[in-house]
Amino acid sequence: MPGREDRGDNRRADRPEDPAESGPDRPESRHERIADELRRAIAEGRYPVGGTLPSEAELAAAHGASRGTVRQAVSALLAEGLVGSRQGARRVVLSTTPSQSFTELRSFAQWARAGGRTAGGLVLSSSRDSAHPDESNLLQVARGASVLRVLRLRTLDGEPVLLERTVYAGWIAPAVEALPEDCESVTQRLHDDTGLVFAHGEHHIDAVAAGTADAERLRVRRGSPLLRVRRTTTTADGRPVETSDDRYRPGSVVFTVRNSTRTNPLTRTARDGTPRA
Repeated sequence: MPGREDRGDNRRADRPEDPAESGPDRPESRHERIADELRRAIAEGRYPVGGTLPSEAELAAAHGASRGTVRQAVSALLAEGLVGSRQGARRVVLSTTPSQSFTELRSFAQWARAGGRTAGGLVLSSSRDSAHPDESNLLQVARGASVLRVLRLRTLDGEPVLLERTVYAGWIAPAVEALPEDCESVTQRLHDDTGLVFAHGEHHIDAVAAGTADAERLRVRRGSPLLRVRRTTTTADGRPVETSDDRYRPGSVVFTVRNSTRTNPLTRTARDGTPRA
């Protein structure tokens, strides 16, 4: 979602390290570059929807990389819904536009870049305030504690697609206030400036009707359905950083949830938060 990701290397232990994959050109950055090249090729129609990607061996030869690194790059496309998996067959191209999966935590800007889009952001308002009771619970701060409220408009290729109403915990508020109003990626800048890593997120999804202000900002008719994602994000040690009410313009994003009989990241709840089977 429009949030942040975990990364790792899947290099086969039985294959010696490629010289090109050591040092500053480490496997993490290499598989990301290969994935980016494949995304561009899919977006440009070189691998059309319904067609297949080259085999792992062919991709490894073309990119001068190990099959393990190529496999990791292709796995990123699989997680984004760009390609599908069939045992014993090549990867089939399913879409030219990456979806946002809830199996990873990715920022809006990271998600946009993965799809070859240009992300933008503009702060519409920012102010210090006292935490409301529900916010104090989510951010694990005292009721009435100082928080920072930010209303931010997000764009894709210059078109408005998302309104973020984010409440930041007081301890990170000064770093957020120091960012430029048109900061493309708050996640990346906070990491660069403070070392902060957004590690965990909880998301609640529903739909709401666009009010007058939201309709004007997102350029839709008043009453249009907006996809709402309410999220709370924490650090690796569980310290809450932010809680947000994100509202997406219709048709701007698709979220995917992959589950199985062994793992099910999706929970249904009633409007009042009561779990449902």
